[in-house]
Amino acid sequence: MANRDFSVNGKRSKLSLLETGDLILSDAGQSIAWSTDTFSLSSTELRLYDNGNLVLQNTEGVLWQSFDSPTDTLLPSQPLTRNTQLVSSRSRANFSSGYYKMIFDSYKILILLYDGPKLSSVYWPYAWLRSFEGGRVRSNNSRTASFDSLGRFTSSDNFSFISADYGVRIQRRLTVDYDGNARLYSRKEDSPTWVVSWQAKSQLCEIHGICGQNSTCSYDPVSGNKCSCLPGYKRRNTADWSDGCEPEYNLSCDNETAGFMKLRHVEIYHNDLGSFPNVSLEMCKKICLQSCNCKGFQYRHIENSITPSCYPKSIMANGQRTPSFSGDFYVKVPKSSLFSNMEVVSGISDFKLNCSIEPVKPLNRVYSEERENGTLKFMLWFACGLGGIEIIGIFLVTCFLMKSQKDSNKATQNYHSIAAGFKRFTYSELKRATRNFSEEIGRGGGGVVYKGTLWNGQVAAIKRLDITNQGEAEFLAEVSIIGRLNHMNLIGMWGYCVEGKHRLLVYDYMENGSLAKNLSLKALDWKKRFDIALGTARGLAYLHDECCEWILHCDVKPHNILLDSNYQPKVADFGLSKLQDRGEVVNHSNFSKIRGTRGYMAPEWVINLPITSKVDVYSYGIVVLELVTGKSPVMEVSGQIDNKRLVASVREKKNRADGKASWFEEIIDPLLKGEYDEVKMEILVQVALQCVEEDRDARPTMSRVVEMLLRLENDY
Repeated sequence: MANRDFSVNGKRSKLSLLETGDLILSDAGQSIAWSTDTFSLSSTELRLYDNGNLVLQNTEGVLWQSFDSPTDTLLPSQPLTRNTQLVSSRSRANFSSGYYKMIFDSYKILILLYDGPKLSSVYWPYAWLRSFEGGRVRSNNSRTASFDSLGRFTSSDNFSFISADYGVRIQRRLTVDYDGNARLYSRKEDSPTWVVSWQAKSQLCEIHGICGQNSTCSYDPVSGNKCSCLPGYKRRNTADWSDGCEPEYNLSCDNETAGFMKLRHVEIYHNDLGSFPNVSLEMCKKICLQSCNCKGFQYRHIENSITPSCYPKSIMANGQRTPSFSGDFYVKVPKSSLFSNMEVVSGISDFKLNCSIEPVKPLNRVYSEERENGTLKFMLWFACGLGGIEIIGIFLVTCFLMKSQKDSNKATQNYHSIAAGFKRFTYSELKRATRNFSEEIGRGGGGVVYKGTLWNGQVAAIKRLDITNQGEAEFLAEVSIIGRLNHMNLIGMWGYCVEGKHRLLVYDYMENGSLAKNLSLKALDWKKRFDIALGTARGLAYLHDECCEWILHCDVKPHNILLDSNYQPKVADFGLSKLQDRGEVVNHSNFSKIRGTRGYMAPEWVINLPITSKVDVYSYGIVVLELVTGKSPVMEVSGQIDNKRLVASVREKKNRADGKASWFEEIIDPLLKGEYDEVKMEILVQVALQCVEEDRDARPTMSRVVEMLLRLENDY
C-alpha cells in the first residue's frame, strides 16, 4: 500500500508513469503522495506479474518492484529479508501502520515484535525458543524467509512450518494481522473466503499490547478474548483497548497508605525491578512498598523451589489471566480501596454475576387514551418542528463561524511562535514569484520545490508541502528546527506561508541543485568531492554537538545535500528531523515510524535499538562511499535493495589489496579519470568505513569525523 499512513483521496487520484522513469501516485489536488524516486534514460514499463509482483523496469533491468516494499503481507516466493519487514494495520478498518512487526532481529532470528508508543517487546517465539536449543540458528547471515504455493515456509534461522492444507497448489498469503498474530491464509479458486491454515500464536492473550497497560487479557468460551482493567484502574480510551487503563487514584510513596490486592492466576510479563528468590510474601510486599516505582509484584514458584520468588514491577503490561498459571499478582492500591473492593481480593475469577434462571416478565398494564383533535395536534407539531430547525440552523452556523475563527487564530499563533524572525509571505505573493508554480526544481515525499523570484529580485527556492500527506508535521518540524540553526553548511530559510490549507517554505536558492543530480556529471572533480564530504560533516557536527538542542537529521542522503554556486554543501530538508534534550538517548518507540530513506538507514531502525546521533553518522558514511565510487547504495542487486552490498564491496577490495595502492582504481568513480589524491582518498575511505560499522558504538561522532578530515586537509 503506497504511503499507508497518509493515504490518498478515493476520487480523482491517479497513478502515473513519467517519461523520466518515475512512478508517482498523485492525490486529488495533484500533490505527490508517493513516488518510487527512480530515473531512467531508456524507456520504462510497469508490469504486474502472475506471482503478484508489480515491477517497474527498463531495458537494463528492474528499477523498482513491490516485492521489495511489503506492507503487512507476503505472497508465495516473495522474500522477507534483513531490509524488509511486515507491519500490521492499526485496526480492522484503519490501514495505517500498526504496532506489530515481523522482522529479523540483531541475532538473525525471525520474530514478531510489539513496537508500541511506549513499550517494545518480542512475543514470538518465546525467549527460550530463540536459541539453538529451541531450534533456531543465529550463525546464518542471509536473513531471508519465504514460502511456496504448496504451503511450506522456510527461514534462514532454521524455522519452518507447513500449512494445514499443505500440498495443494492454491492461492496463499502470509499476513501480520491488526491483532498482532501472523497467519497463513489459503483460498481455493471457487471459494470467496480465505481460510487460516497456520498461525503463530494459538492464544491471543499471549500477544503483547493487545489490552494495553494496567489491564489483563483472559479467554471467555462465549465471547472469546476479553480485556479487563486491573482493580483501581479505568479504561483510558473506550474505542481502543491498546491504550490500556489509567489509575483512578493518586498513590503516594507513603508506605502507610498503600496496600495490595491479590489477583489469582494473573501473570504480568516483563518490566521487573528485580528478582528476589525464596522470599516470604510479607518480605515481597515490603520490597515493593519501599519503591515508589513499584506498581505491584508477581509472586510465583520457579521450577521446584519450595518458597516462591518475588518480581516487583515498574510497569504492568502484557497481563493475562490463565487458570493453569500457578502464580498470583499483587497490585498496589490505596488501603482505603481495599475495604470497598473485598470481592476482588480473592481474584478476578471469583467475581461473578448471580443471574436468575427465570426470565423477567413485563408488567401487563393498559392505559386509556384521551381523544384529541388531530388537525390541531398536527399544526402544533409542525410549528414546533419548523421553529426547532431554524434554531438549530442558527446555532450550527454560529458555532461553525466561531470555531473557524478560533482554529484560524490558534493555528496562526502556533506558527508565529515557532517562526519568530522569519518573514510571513502571502500565498498570492509566492504564486506570482513562481509564475503559478511553473518551474519545478525538486520533489520529495512531503512536497515539491519550485524556483521563484521575489519582489526584490532575489531568487529563492519555494517548497510547497502536501498537508494531506505528512506536510503539516513536516512544516512544523522544518520551521521550528531551522529557526534554531545558523551554520554555513546548513540551508537558510527566509520565510514561510500559512494561509488556509497552503503551507510553503522559502529557502536559499542553490544554483547547482542537489548532490544527487551532480554525481553523474563531470563537474564534480576530486577537490569538490572532498570539500562536499568535509562541509557535510561540519553541518552534521553542528546539529549534534553545537546546538542548544540535540538535533537528529534522520534522512542524510545526496538528495538532501544542496550545492551553491561554488559547490559548497548545505544540508537541507529537516522534515523528518527530531529535536531532543542534549544527552538524551532516544528510544525507538519515541518515533511514530521509522525515518529515513532505504539504502541510507542505519541498522538500529530495523532491529529496534535505541536511536542516537550515530544513525546520521551511518548515513553520512554511505554518502561518502557514494561520493568516492559514484555508485548508488539503492541499486538493484539480486532482487533486493541492499546498501550493505556497497559497503562490503569496498571493504573487501580494501582488505584484499593488503596495502597496495592499485585497489583504488577498482572502486574510484570512472568520471574522475584517475585524477585524485591517493593519500586523501585512502583516509576518506577509512573514515567512511568506520562510519558504516554495524555496531553503532564503533562509529565515530561527526565532530571526530570533522577533526580527521581537517587534519587531513591541513597536512596535505
